[in-house]
Amino acid sequence: MRTAITVPELREFKRRGEKIAGLTAYDARFAAVLDSAGVELALVGDSLGTVIQGHATTVPVTLAHMAYHTACVRRGLQRALLLSDLPFASYPTPSRAVAGAAKLMRAGAQMVKLEGGRSRLETVRALVAEGIPVCGHLGLLPQSIHRLGRYRVQGADPQAAQRLLEDACLLEEAGVDLLVLECIPATLAEAVTAEVSVPTIGIGAGPHCDGQVLVLHDLLGLWPDGTPPRFVKDFLAGAGGIEAAVRAYITAVKAGEFPADIHCY
Repeated sequence: MRTAITVPELREFKRRGEKIAGLTAYDARFAAVLDSAGVELALVGDSLGTVIQGHATTVPVTLAHMAYHTACVRRGLQRALLLSDLPFASYPTPSRAVAGAAKLMRAGAQMVKLEGGRSRLETVRALVAEGIPVCGHLGLLPQSIHRLGRYRVQGADPQAAQRLLEDACLLEEAGVDLLVLECIPATLAEAVTAEVSVPTIGIGAGPHCDGQVLVLHDLLGLWPDGTPPRFVKDFLAGAGGIEAAVRAYITAVKAGEFPADIHCY
């Protein structure tokens, strides 16, 4: 039987140069498929708002929704580490963040993720003080979509890139164990990955991160308008089945073949 992935082991992946393969999961059956295929990181993302609930953004997702789907996914996993998002406006203060994270941990999460950089340092410290593993999230922040106006690449100019790099270092100092980098230039993701000792997980951030994560439905070619985002590849095409598609994705990530240049900014 394969040993369950732990938070400290993620750092060992980075140390030995082995890529971490992650995918989103929202229910027990798909979670079991991902686990059997060998995914190391299962993310219960607030992307369930767009993928499962049919909303235009992740903003409508509540903490109760996240706890419910976390519990569902927990029942399907044996090996993969379970990471769950703290949803929109559920962590305005450190105390609220701790209470929300506790709810997700009791539902089965082994780590929680929050969006933002230097403005979240006190919150990260409070979570870490309670023994809660934390994943930071920099670059494109979907929970801030109404402020951003649209989904677009972040950190593209020198000042923004420098600020993001500084935020990554500050989050590491505050105690995060993992860092998601979303929709940033590949060169910036490479710089962040080299600078911090915690593993970086890219989504639309190029091949130089310590691991990759995709929305499962994107990997399966289930795009709302039939057009994939630039950083997505349909692994189901020609695979012969869902688990085979997931295995193909894992193999491509481990070999450094995905993301390729055509998937990068």
